[in-house]
Amino acid sequence: MRAKRGREKGQKLEKTDFSEFFASLPFEPTDSQKQAIADCAEDLSSGSLMTRLIIGDVGSGKTLVAAAVALMTAKNGGQTAYMAPTEILALQHYESMKGFLEPFGIKVALLRGGMPLKERAETEERIKKGEVQVICGTHALISGSTQYKNLLLAITDEQHRFGVSQRSELSEKGESAHILAMSATPIPRTLALTLYGDLEVSFMRDMPKGRQKIDTFVVGESYRERINRFMEKQVTQGRQVYVVCPMIEEGEEESGLISAEERSEKLKKRFPELKVGLLHGRLPSKEKGETIKSFRQGDIDILVSTTVIEVGVDSPNASLIVVENAERFGLSQLHQLRGRVGRGRHKSYCILMSAGDSGVARERLDAMSKTNDGFLIAEEDLRLRGPGDFFGKRQHGLPEMHIADLGADMEVLKRVADYSGELFSKDPDLKLPEHRDLKLKIKEVFQESLSLS
Repeated sequence: MRAKRGREKGQKLEKTDFSEFFASLPFEPTDSQKQAIADCAEDLSSGSLMTRLIIGDVGSGKTLVAAAVALMTAKNGGQTAYMAPTEILALQHYESMKGFLEPFGIKVALLRGGMPLKERAETEERIKKGEVQVICGTHALISGSTQYKNLLLAITDEQHRFGVSQRSELSEKGESAHILAMSATPIPRTLALTLYGDLEVSFMRDMPKGRQKIDTFVVGESYRERINRFMEKQVTQGRQVYVVCPMIEEGEEESGLISAEERSEKLKKRFPELKVGLLHGRLPSKEKGETIKSFRQGDIDILVSTTVIEVGVDSPNASLIVVENAERFGLSQLHQLRGRVGRGRHKSYCILMSAGDSGVARERLDAMSKTNDGFLIAEEDLRLRGPGDFFGKRQHGLPEMHIADLGADMEVLKRVADYSGELFSKDPDLKLPEHRDLKLKIKEVFQESLSLS
């Protein structure tokens, strides 16, 4: 609440009429998309710095929101930097933003670490001169050599993968650029409003029309041959298949896990007449890009990969995803992976292969087969795994909790948030004698990120 109160002034942007933009789309935007765009437009025209987080389920259409906000920024003479955690996702955003914005005369560029030096230097020069208005990329966007003419908006996608320092580094590339963070990891509303208390939060819960419900099945190794036949059937019908493995090569962590390299070799032998591709994080950027392009163009029937496809690989023709050792993944991650299919008009399926038959493992995977709602899955994930695993290693920036359980004690958390609001309205600087100990404790816990004088 203190961080939010101390929000600095930001460049005030003129509001944009989005009706022409909406009319240019081949579909009707959802109410959630329109509301999120309106929220951002309100922030940008307020005269204060925007720091908004959009939390939307897989496939809820956050990129469209980013495009609309970038359009408003460009119409106000500013540049937008759109930072993604992986080159695959940066490339995906680049293609999407070009499609949305180039009809309006807005130039879009791609900047990534693996570019040839000459091409990168040329792109950086165009950014510096202001010849491009929207720049999609990876961490290259915040590298020392990248300079902007007038960076007004910094968008970070999959915001939980970036630290606070990386977000602020991007913002500082402009004169206090407005910040829009996006996350496809749905987390319960109360928790989001508490965790991201320094940000304004928009939730996107409804799905674009035509998004398929994905049938999900949890099966064991005994079903292997049936699944092989099902994969073959999907391909003969003209569809494509993802197979996701927990590691790249054998012996990497422990035995019993199926590696991407091993699975792709087995599939090549099993289906000599089909085209099997392999994708993982250790491949050179160029090879990754070519593999994704081949898959999108339909030149690969079965793409075997690690979780690098979790965000950013889209093919409307893919109708089946098989996840090996599914018990090794968090529910929210499985939900992200499942979101790679069901993007076209074809009936889609997700098969979770699991050797784990322990109670909790089975309970977690069964939750996936019961619902396609990412927010419900996130609540279940949080309840079963606890916040440490749910958020990864200390990414949430909260102190360790020794008594409270963020999953089970949501009601207590809500009361704490309400009480904090009352306290803040009465004594925001905690100057009253009875708040002295609380002030000391807050300073101790948050001294790196809060200035409590």
